[in-house]
Amino acid sequence: MEGKMEPKRVLVTGGSGLVGKAIERIVMEEGGAREGEEWIFLSSKDADLTNAAQTRAIFKKHHPTHVIHLAAMVGGLFRHLRQNLDFWRQNVAINDNVLHTAHEFDVVKVVSCLSTCIFPDKTTYPIDETMIHNGPPHWSNSGYAYAKRMVDVHNRACFQQYGRRYTAIIPTNIFGPHDNFSIEDGHVLPALVHKAYKAKLTGTPLEVCGSGSGLRQFIYSLDLARLYLWVLREYDEVEPIILSVGEEDEISIKDVVDAIVGAFEFTGPVVYDTSKSDGQMKKTASNAKLRRYRPDFTFTPFHTGKHLQSQQTLACPWGGGGGFCHDTAPPSSSNVSVCVCVCVSR
Repeated sequence: MEGKMEPKRVLVTGGSGLVGKAIERIVMEEGGAREGEEWIFLSSKDADLTNAAQTRAIFKKHHPTHVIHLAAMVGGLFRHLRQNLDFWRQNVAINDNVLHTAHEFDVVKVVSCLSTCIFPDKTTYPIDETMIHNGPPHWSNSGYAYAKRMVDVHNRACFQQYGRRYTAIIPTNIFGPHDNFSIEDGHVLPALVHKAYKAKLTGTPLEVCGSGSGLRQFIYSLDLARLYLWVLREYDEVEPIILSVGEEDEISIKDVVDAIVGAFEFTGPVVYDTSKSDGQMKKTASNAKLRRYRPDFTFTPFHTGKHLQSQQTLACPWGGGGGFCHDTAPPSSSNVSVCVCVCVSR
């Protein structure tokens, strides 16, 4: 545990996304910031991090001592299938620029965000932090997965050559406020929420891509934010750490669909289109390492109380991150900053 906190200027790349907004809420609204910490949240409007000169300019402007690196080209399964090369090139450029510039500006610590999709497709389960490079990732998102793996390669080489303690977290599937609800480009849960909303609104079947048999572990974004702060302040390893609920909390995509159907009180037919890819069928992750450090951490269950609810909130419509208004048509933008209200104790 750290003693007296040294002054920190924490730069958060990708600060307007799902995880960035969760961290901002914890530090700005829930007292998560500590004395001597200054927080700077960047979005893509502030700099193009694929551009080395712009990356250097933003570091020169803010002179961070610590970096939470979230910025990435991200998307759901079907966007990966369409743009595998783009995912590789853009993420390699972003990650190399941020990590190298952080070293040049003598940043003390960088904590990057990876994904369980980086693990080998053909592997034993549960996967853990030692298995990242044991084989090729699933073909469906290999560009993104290999780009994210290179963050771990960069961190280890930077430690070997310069003694930098840059590290990374590996979360499982994240859900919460400020997600991307695009049907075409969003991740599985928010895309299904938008589909269910539209199906109920139009009286049409809810169409689900794939068989629904794929298995996933879901972590609530605010839980992840709290753990991210712990990693920034107290985790001292270069080796990444998986941040996830336990193996026993893994659920199927069909379970997710059933929860959303119940939340929307959708009574129409649900059609599983098995001609569409399921993606990786499972990527069960062990959180044993996290539990050795944080045995007392309590996760928000995916199913709590009334589990997922679609309802109006004071933050609606469409911006504050409160809820998915079921009586308001969603905008056409592919980056809708809304969320499904999750009944949790806060």
